[in-house]
Amino acid sequence: MLRFYNTLSRKKEIFKPIKKGRVKIYSCGPTAYDFAHIGNFRAYVSADILRRYLEYKGYQVEHVMNITDIDDKTIKNSKMAKMSLKDFTEKYTREFFKDLETLNIKKASYYPKATENIKEMIKFTEVLEKKGYAYERLHSVYFDISKFKNYGKLSRIDLKKIKPGTRVDLDEYQKDAPGDFTLLKRSTLDELKRGIFYQTKWGKVRPGWHLECSVMSMKYLGKTFDIHTGGVDLIFPHHENEIAQSEAHTGKKFVNFWLHNEHLLVEGKKMSKSLGNFYTLRDLLKMGYTRRAIRYFLISSHYRQKTNLSFKTLKGTEKSIERIKTFIEKIGQRPKIKIPPKNLKLIKNLISKAQKDFEEALDDDLNTPKALSAIFNLMKETNKIEEVDSKTAKQILNLINKFDSVFGLKLLEIKKEGIRIPEKVIKLLRERERYRGKNQWKLADKIREKIKEKGYLVEDTKAGPKLKKL
Repeated sequence: MLRFYNTLSRKKEIFKPIKKGRVKIYSCGPTAYDFAHIGNFRAYVSADILRRYLEYKGYQVEHVMNITDIDDKTIKNSKMAKMSLKDFTEKYTREFFKDLETLNIKKASYYPKATENIKEMIKFTEVLEKKGYAYERLHSVYFDISKFKNYGKLSRIDLKKIKPGTRVDLDEYQKDAPGDFTLLKRSTLDELKRGIFYQTKWGKVRPGWHLECSVMSMKYLGKTFDIHTGGVDLIFPHHENEIAQSEAHTGKKFVNFWLHNEHLLVEGKKMSKSLGNFYTLRDLLKMGYTRRAIRYFLISSHYRQKTNLSFKTLKGTEKSIERIKTFIEKIGQRPKIKIPPKNLKLIKNLISKAQKDFEEALDDDLNTPKALSAIFNLMKETNKIEEVDSKTAKQILNLINKFDSVFGLKLLEIKKEGIRIPEKVIKLLRERERYRGKNQWKLADKIREKIKEKGYLVEDTKAGPKLKKL
């Protein structure tokens, strides 16, 4: 029985979709002002696992992920880059999609952009004002949280502790109370000069970040939908504000299940550019780590637990993948022989147990580390059986492939890929061999270290040198 931990209730609940056989999911997507960092991808991979497992269970999934292409950060950074807001955000949106492909994250059903839904946002705000939830001050429009009696039900925040100056709403505008948040902001003089504004009855404005997600999620998924995902840092104020404005607008429950993933730390510390531990996906790939290892790392801990990114952990991840690769290659070479009935029964029981363990783990709030262990236990027990024929081996590989439809690691493709060695590394290896041929061992050792710096270890064998990824 499928259960998720619902942030709204603070407990695990049996999942039942609103419409039988169909699940509607909204995930907070990227703000297109820079390359997404590896912490962002924990949220995107977690949402991908959720979607993949629901599809594994037979559900038809409709998944929406927004693109924030207008906010304080995109406006500020596009100006610094001396680019139009549109060209700037399109650049980083394209890069985001490249990263999704790199990590084998399935494409959402829709990727609505904030700038493509401005009319809906203005109409949404007009309804809130008419109902008495919104007010205008100096050409900006705010949501009055005192009018929404259930404000704080997601985050359990104590409203009495919100004081002037508290970082509840990042927008520096005049408002009636410190907890009130911006729906529509008046455009600054600089924004007006750059054409970043929309004409409304309140003046020339642009949308607030919180408003964008409510409008786009309900446009594609309806007034009430099944699941909303995101990082724990979004619980307050972003998701709290989404609930308030959405339920004030419709008078109905906004979302049934709220799933939040925990923070990703780097070497035990919060990721920060000032600490020098801020990494994008591209940074890790340049350091020699494979996209499969990075994705494996992101799913190797439970999504609701803080996880620590260390280079030692990533190297360990590579070793885990190498174990799977070795098993796949070994089992794929089993001969076409008739095996004893007792072995057939053993294999049948192993397959049945592995599938049961896998599904029970993921049914229990997407416990991916426990689900991954189902593969390693299957490998371990299979290796104990001396006689396994090619037909049975194929059944085992098919099961691993079935599990991998959720993990998204492309495990059966490992043996096809091999190691893609950069040309620079190959040239260094050739240079090292020339020095070795002349007995210039010190120079050869220096080249060996250079190769190691590029992420490869040289192993000298009787057949010649071999390169292995660190």
